Amino acid sequence: MKIKHHEIEIPQENPFANCKLAREPYASILTDIVNTYSDGFVLAINNEWGAGKTTFVKMWQQQLKNEGFQTIYFNAWENDFDNNPLVALVSELQTLTNEKNKEVFKSVVEKGAVLVKNIAPALVKSLIKKYVADIDDIAINSIEDATKASTEILEEELKEYASKKKTIIEFRKELEKFVKQADNSKPLIFIVDELDRCRPNYSVEVLEQIKHFFSVSGIVFVLSIDKNHLASAVKGFYGSEQIDSNEYLRRFIDLEYSIPKPSTEDFTKYLFEYYSFDSFFYSEERLRIGFFPYDSDKFLSMANFLFTNLNATLRQQERIFALTRLVLCSFKSNQLTFSDLLFILVYLKIMRNDDFQKIERNDFSLQELSDLFFDITFSKKNESNGISFLYIESLLLWFYNNDRDYSKKINLIKEDDAGNLSVPIKSKLENETQSTNLIQCLSNINNHWDHNNIKLNYLIRKINLTESVTIQ
Repeated sequence: MKIKHHEIEIPQENPFANCKLAREPYASILTDIVNTYSDGFVLAINNEWGAGKTTFVKMWQQQLKNEGFQTIYFNAWENDFDNNPLVALVSELQTLTNEKNKEVFKSVVEKGAVLVKNIAPALVKSLIKKYVADIDDIAINSIEDATKASTEILEEELKEYASKKKTIIEFRKELEKFVKQADNSKPLIFIVDELDRCRPNYSVEVLEQIKHFFSVSGIVFVLSIDKNHLASAVKGFYGSEQIDSNEYLRRFIDLEYSIPKPSTEDFTKYLFEYYSFDSFFYSEERLRIGFFPYDSDKFLSMANFLFTNLNATLRQQERIFALTRLVLCSFKSNQLTFSDLLFILVYLKIMRNDDFQKIERNDFSLQELSDLFFDITFSKKNESNGISFLYIESLLLWFYNNDRDYSKKINLIKEDDAGNLSVPIKSKLENETQSTNLIQCLSNINNHWDHNNIKLNYLIRKINLTESVTIQ
């Protein structure tokens, strides 16, 4: 049984063989784009964190290689320990050297070295050493020396500016020559991943250097980013929330593409298989007992519903499935799992932990808990797919009430003198769905010998992994 979702293996001959999200067509579209505009541009693949961008670009990179493209994959986050990204970017180009272009690459490195070298601090140090070597001299000649130093610094900086401007032009010419001599008529695809996770100054410097130094014919840069997070990095770098970060990023990005979201149902089925839920739900011991036949269906139905309506990222979905699978290992083969309610609680722990902790501490009133359940589960966008939400709400309220101190515990089913039953909770879900069977659901639980005395802590303890687990 797996507890962590590992990197997907990418077979060289068929890179998308293990892709469960049907994303190969999008890679083909992007390949057509970079082929069409091979003169060089910057493409941003913009999806939120946890959408599977890294896996996608690595699969696409291998597909590009198979089609004769030269590619570079650069993980910016793993390289932001260096203060100057130009060094890292030029170093990545070294993988493309061959007998034909190695001399040109040396020239690229030489020109790049001039750009990397920080002349000003060295200049200032030499001037300070020249003019202030003797502290007594400062007191005597401070005004004269300071003026002389300032003049020389300005003159040297003007020379440096002109030299640097010339070197940038030369660097780009040599870089373009290097790319053209790589024995390939197709553009070089330079993939920059995880840029939005870097230090703000490093992220901005990478963008600036791509624009000023690497914007040459024959190189297509692919930025795999979450644009919102990268925009925050830009604001952090400039120290202002007022800067129009989207307008700033448009200076660097020529084309933006977002990978369409995969089918929720397909992805949940994949995760269900990956984490081997069948080995628990359909174990011989549980099947022999006979009253757990729908646990698996209830679990998948709830997962599909919540993920469709509450916009969890792929990575968050993985985390929820992984934790739920581990939690199931703490159930004995003859124990009830209440798999749909269990899934909701795991979802809350990962996605809305403050609410989960309030449930755990019994801080909610029953009415507040009922309202929270409505907030999570009610949707006018999609059908409930046969999920009995009102019954699940009833289980949640009943178990939660059983956990309460005697002084806070209430009678969830009230009967008047005429024998009429009522509930002291106004269920928004019952009202919105125009259903009138909350009393019936609660009565059913009350009459169920293996349900009525269960406390919500029975599930909470397992979700918090405070009980022993057995691999199943």
